[in-house]
Amino acid sequence: MALPSTGAAWLRRALWTIALTLTGGVTREGRLPRGGCVVVANHSSHADTAALLAALDARHAPLIGAAADYWFATPWRRRVCRRLAAGFPVRRTGGGLDDLLDMAGALRAGRAVVLFPEGTRARDGAVGDFRRGALLLARHAGVPVVPVGLAGTDRLLPKHGRLRRTHVRVHIGTPLYGAVAPATARDAVQALSDRAAAWAAGSPSASA
Repeated sequence: MALPSTGAAWLRRALWTIALTLTGGVTREGRLPRGGCVVVANHSSHADTAALLAALDARHAPLIGAAADYWFATPWRRRVCRRLAAGFPVRRTGGGLDDLLDMAGALRAGRAVVLFPEGTRARDGAVGDFRRGALLLARHAGVPVVPVGLAGTDRLLPKHGRLRRTHVRVHIGTPLYGAVAPATARDAVQALSDRAAAWAAGSPSASA
């Protein structure tokens, strides 16, 4: 796969930052480490990708793993996914791990590969069980796993719902190195998502 240019990543970040500013704004806490990394995030909305592309540093030129059976099912969706999200296809059944391992070169080149290990969008705010592919990719490429928690995207663009004005929070956690268990990564993402949601709601626990 030919990697999109870093210049295109800056344009995408500007585009999605403007779009989210017009729909309520986006705030980031934390930063990605230097070099390549696998970002694992909770998934509750198609707006998750926009929030991540607006929040993550463009110097990492993030690449977004997207469901092959949906985003690459038609030429139109494929073009939208690649051009607006730097998306690459990940099969949800049969061959998905091979799709991920193909991204090892991008990681070694210093890119961030963003994946949603739940494999589908959740509805209730709870982070589901993680599939192991993202964690195996990070170990194979020798890069850390970075947990990220999102809050507000499910209200901004609910599953099967309409766009609504909402502020979005993106909380970037501490990198995880070595052999990371799916439950460990999932718990880290859940904690970050809960913290982001508490901050957005003005809870005193948000700063704890």
